[in-house]
Amino acid sequence: MLTISSVQAQIESPETPKLVISITVDQLRGDYLNFFQSNFSEKGFRRLLSEGLVYQNLVFDFPQVNDASALATIFTGANPFYSGIGSNLKYIREKGLTGSIFADDSYLGNYTQEKLSPLALRVSTIGDELKNASQGKSDVYSFAPNANQALITAGRSANGAFWVEDYSGKWATSTYYKDFHWIVDQINRSDTSYSRRISNLVWKPLLPLANYKSFPYTSNIYSYQHTFGTSKDSYLLLKESPFVNDDVTNTALALIDKAALGKRVFPDFVSLTFYAGNYSKSLDKAYSIELQDTYCRLDRDIARLLEGIDRTVGLKNTLVFLTSTGYYLAEEPYNDPNSQPITFYPNRCESLLNMYLMAIYGREQWVEGFFNNQIYLNRKLIESKNINLKEIQQKAAEFVVQFTGVQDVATYYQLLFGEENSSMSGYRNLLNRETSGDIFIELQPGIKVVNEKEIVTSATKDYRVRNTSVVSPVIFFGFDIKPQKVGRAINACEIAPTVSHILRIRSPNASSANVLNELIRY
Repeated sequence: MLTISSVQAQIESPETPKLVISITVDQLRGDYLNFFQSNFSEKGFRRLLSEGLVYQNLVFDFPQVNDASALATIFTGANPFYSGIGSNLKYIREKGLTGSIFADDSYLGNYTQEKLSPLALRVSTIGDELKNASQGKSDVYSFAPNANQALITAGRSANGAFWVEDYSGKWATSTYYKDFHWIVDQINRSDTSYSRRISNLVWKPLLPLANYKSFPYTSNIYSYQHTFGTSKDSYLLLKESPFVNDDVTNTALALIDKAALGKRVFPDFVSLTFYAGNYSKSLDKAYSIELQDTYCRLDRDIARLLEGIDRTVGLKNTLVFLTSTGYYLAEEPYNDPNSQPITFYPNRCESLLNMYLMAIYGREQWVEGFFNNQIYLNRKLIESKNINLKEIQQKAAEFVVQFTGVQDVATYYQLLFGEENSSMSGYRNLLNRETSGDIFIELQPGIKVVNEKEIVTSATKDYRVRNTSVVSPVIFFGFDIKPQKVGRAINACEIAPTVSHILRIRSPNASSANVLNELIRY
C-alpha cells in the first residue's frame, strides 16, 4: 500500500492555473530585446527572460505574415488554410472592393460604427475550448489596439473583446459579445480615458537621450515632443505610440481586479495585444529614438502587469505566455539617387492580363481585380462561358510570370491540389475558398510596387518589397515554470496545444501540432 501511494504521489500532476494571461506584442523583435536591455527595468522583460522558459525563435509555415494571420495561427494552432484568417482585409468579388475580413452586418458596434464579428474564424481558439470545457463558467476577455486583434484573440465564445476605436479612442466592441463589462464602460466615461485626455497628451522620451544609443544609424538625436491633436487621425497616431500599451495594461488590470478573475474554481483567460512597431511621425522610423522609447515604456507596462497579477491572483497561480506576431514593417529604404529599383505596376499587370485573355477567350472583362499580390478572375463569367477554370488560371499564370519583378506564380488550383513549385508551397497554407484569388504572385525582394489607382488603401499604397520575418521569442512564465533557454525554433502552431495541455482541455479543433516537450509535465 505504501508503494502504491508513493507511486501515485509521484505521478500526480499539478493543478491547472487559475488565470492565463496571453501577451502578444505586434512586431516584437527578439534582437531588440537584446539591443535595448540596458534600458529595461528588473521586473519587466528582464524578469521574463531570466525567470521564464524562453524559446528564442517562432516560425510560421506561410509567407506574408501579418498581425491577423499570426494571431489566428497562435490562438487556433492552425494555419490560415484552416483558420480562414490570412489577412486583415479581404477582396469582395461582387463589389470589386476590399473590406475587413470580420465585417458582419448582422451585428452592431458598441462605441463604434463598425459592424464586426469573429465569425470569419472558421475554427476554435484556446479561449473557445476553455469555455466549452468549463461549460461557460470560465471568463474569457481580450484587449487590443485594433479590432481584428481583439476578435481573433477572444474567439467566438468569449465574454468580451475590446479594442481602441479609431475615431473616438474609447474601448469598443461588437454586439456579438453579450458582456460589455461595467468596468470597461466606466473607464470609457471617466476623465482618465485617453478619449478625453488626448488633446493634452505629450509623448516625450522617458529616459535621458544619452540612454538611447542602441542604433549607430540614428541620424537625428533629438528630444521629440509628439502631440496628437484633435484631428480624425489623432487616435490612429495614438495607437502607434506607447500610450496604447499603457491603456491596454490599465484596463486589463482593472478588469482582473474588479471581476475577480483567477479566483474561482475554473480558470479564466485574458489576452492582451501590445504594439512595438514604428511611429509614422518619427524621423528615422526603424532606427528612431521613439522605437527605443516604445520598448522601454512597454517594459514598464509589463512590469506593472506582472506586479498587479501577483497582488491579485499570484504569479504561482497564473500562466503567462508572451509571443510576437513574427514580422516587422520597416520604413521605406534610403532613396539612393544612383539606385534605380525595378518597378512593378499591379494595375498595368491587371490590364495587360485582361487584354491577353480577351485575345484568347473574347472581348470580356476576365480580370476582376488585383489585391494582396493575388489576381482575381471573373469566375461567374468563366462559368457562364463554360470555360475550364483550371485552364484559364494556368494561361493567366504563364502570362504573369513573364512580368519584370515577378519571382514566381502559382494558381489556386495548383496550390489546392499540391501541383505548385516547391518555392510556392507555403502559399497553400494561405488558401481560403471564400477570399483567395486565382493567381498568387511572389514578387522579387527589393522591387518597388507602384499603385496607379486614384484611391488607394494602406494595403495597396506604394511600397518596396522585402521579407519581413524577424527573430521572435516565445516566453512561458509563472505557474512554477522553471527558467530555461531553448535554442531551437518552434512552430507557431505548437503554442495553442501547449497552453491547452497546461489547462487540461482539448486543443482547438483544427490544431494537430504536438505539445512543446519542455512543458509536457505541466
